[in-house]
Amino acid sequence: MTENGGALLRQWRQRRRRSQLDLALDTGISARHLSFVETGRSRPSRGLLLALAEQLEVPLRERNALMLASGYAPTYAESDLGSAETAQAREAIKRLLAGHEPYPAVLLDRWGDVVSTNRAVGPLLEGVDPELLAPPINSYRLSLHPKGMSSRIRNRAEWTAHLGHRLARLARLTGDARLAELLAEIRTYPGVAETLDDLPDATTSELLLTLHLAHPAGDLRLHSTVTSFGSPHDVTLSELTIESFFPADDATRQRLQELSG
Repeated sequence: MTENGGALLRQWRQRRRRSQLDLALDTGISARHLSFVETGRSRPSRGLLLALAEQLEVPLRERNALMLASGYAPTYAESDLGSAETAQAREAIKRLLAGHEPYPAVLLDRWGDVVSTNRAVGPLLEGVDPELLAPPINSYRLSLHPKGMSSRIRNRAEWTAHLGHRLARLARLTGDARLAELLAEIRTYPGVAETLDDLPDATTSELLLTLHLAHPAGDLRLHSTVTSFGSPHDVTLSELTIESFFPADDATRQRLQELSG
C-alpha cells in the first residue's frame, strides 16, 4: 500500500473520530496491523480495505479513490444516468417524480445540482433570476442566493440554517472539496454566515421543519423528505437523492392542485 493510500485511510479514521484500537477491533484486526497499514509498512488485501471503508462509512466515490491510492482497481462502477446500466433506476426515478404530482419533487446529485424534477416544481420558481436557472441548477444557490427563492422564504433564517448545516455536514462527512467550496460560497450571501453561526444545527421549534414560501397564488407551507437508493453498488446511484415536498396544510394542498392545472 502506498503512503498516499495509508494517509487517506488515516484521514478517514480521524474524520470519523475513531481510534486505531476501536476501528481495529470492529474490523477484526490488531491495532498494530492497522497502524502498519496507515503508515504503509503493510499492504492490506482488497477485502480488508473494503472492510475498513465500510466501518468508516466512506462514500463509494472515495472508496474508489482509496483503492486506487492503494494500488487496486476501483471497486464501484460510475455509470452515466442515461446509460443502459441504469435503465431500471432511471425508470424508478421517473415514476417516483411523476407519481408525486401535483406536489413538487426534485432529483439531486451529491452536490445539490438538479438532475430532474416533476412538473410541480415550475410554479415554485416564479421570480427567480434566469441566471440561477441556467444549467447546472444548484439547489443551494437556488434557495439561498438573494436573486433566488430566498426573498420569498418567510422563515428564511430557519430554512437557511437547515440547508446550510446540511451542506456543512455533507462537506465534513465526505471531505469533498467541491462541497466545501459551495459552503464557502453560500456563506458570502447576505445574512447566511450570521444565520449559520447564530442558529446551531437542527434548531427549530417544530418537530418537522416547514418551508414557508410566499407565492402569487397564496402562501405555500411545505414539509420535505429525502429519499435515496438502498444499498447501491454504483457511485452515481449512491449519490442521488429525491427531495419530495408535501403540503403542510389544506390551503397549500389546494393551491398546489390548482397550480398543477
